[in-house]
Amino acid sequence: MASGDLRATAPEGLDGKGLRIAIVRARWNDEIVGRINDGARRGLAELGVTDIDDVAVPGCFELPFACRAVAMAGNHDAIITIGAVIRGETTHYELVSEGAAEGITKVMLDTGVPIAFGLVTVENETQALARSEGPGGHNVGEEAALVAVEMARLGQAWA
Repeated sequence: MASGDLRATAPEGLDGKGLRIAIVRARWNDEIVGRINDGARRGLAELGVTDIDDVAVPGCFELPFACRAVAMAGNHDAIITIGAVIRGETTHYELVSEGAAEGITKVMLDTGVPIAFGLVTVENETQALARSEGPGGHNVGEEAALVAVEMARLGQAWA
């Protein structure tokens, strides 16, 4: 989702009551990830989701494997991934961010379980902080919660 006025809004009447959502989050860049996780939980609460499972992995590169394990268990209506990849001085940034994005997409398409992309891939910590603000600010986690609920409902409607 985009920032500012370009952000998508929730469809009217969107309700997450009765959904079971997993949050799969990286522990790397824990301060930023924690803020995004808080946003995801706020967003899910606002949509009425109370059944939330938490899975933590070392970093963003490990997110696809964890998402696959959760999806294959068959107990969740959607998954939210949370992580922060901040550019450094090497190509590690590209490898991790592209690997995570491609892996998460593959898991979603292979399993049919919607996965909301709550990763920030940014140039610096300032940008990461701007995308993980508290209540009332821009938080990728809140946006991912909306995506997870909307896509879970879409999947149910077309199952």
